[in-house]
Amino acid sequence: MQCKWSVPLILLPLSSALLAQQSLPAQWEQRATQSQARQPAWPPPLITTYVGLIQVARTDFIRQTASNRVQTWNLDGGKGLNLIPLANTEFDVNLPPYFEHSASTVANGAGDMSFLLKYRFLSSGAEHGNYDLSAFLSSTIPTGSHKNGATDATVSPNVGFGKGLGRFDVQTTLGGSLPVNDTAALGRTIVWNTAAQLHLANYFWPEVEFNTTYYKGGPNDGKNQTFATPGLLVARKIGVGDARSRTALCVGAGEQIASSRFHSYNHEIAITMRLLF
Repeated sequence: MQCKWSVPLILLPLSSALLAQQSLPAQWEQRATQSQARQPAWPPPLITTYVGLIQVARTDFIRQTASNRVQTWNLDGGKGLNLIPLANTEFDVNLPPYFEHSASTVANGAGDMSFLLKYRFLSSGAEHGNYDLSAFLSSTIPTGSHKNGATDATVSPNVGFGKGLGRFDVQTTLGGSLPVNDTAALGRTIVWNTAAQLHLANYFWPEVEFNTTYYKGGPNDGKNQTFATPGLLVARKIGVGDARSRTALCVGAGEQIASSRFHSYNHEIAITMRLLF
């Protein structure tokens, strides 16, 4: 099976010459358009990291309820700006979230800033296999205030794969979170997320996700927690008459429901707003 990202060698000098004659914004736009044209047209899931490449400005709003009934609002959800600076490559800059707690004994404040670098190894659109394979490396820096973030930076290597069949697709990622210092106290985690989506009536993407975290070391050593997350995404392209336009709006919401005996919170409500470009 031929992957859609394969480009005849005879066209490479011509493409390079055309790019060289364009302005930087035009080059960026053309590169992003070509990169996204070589992969399935799925929306990023609510929780699971998108396995393809995307340019998007995104903000999330999340409400968590802990076992002691303390509610915490996570404003922005640690999201930000995703860009495609090079072919098959994505770079994300995620702003620190802001936490508001219902308990007066817990101080409100900002969380940790994070970054993500993704490389797409294989991809094909719906007409040639409908799949994505990528690897990404995310990291956080301890910018949090009043214990709303980690005490040390973390590095998280991940791999992601997605496969579609008609209007149905499954995206799954597997990775670990590794503190750069004080590992014995903070511990390590392995995170496995899977999202199944169905495309209905042009604009609607109902989905269900399964989000599992395994703990090794630290205060939760040997435990794991799993959530089932039903949700709905609604996406609409802006400039429907322009076939070249990638600009779209996407909104969505879902609820994380604990399905494991151990869980640090339950019935999380997540709301997302995105501008894709």
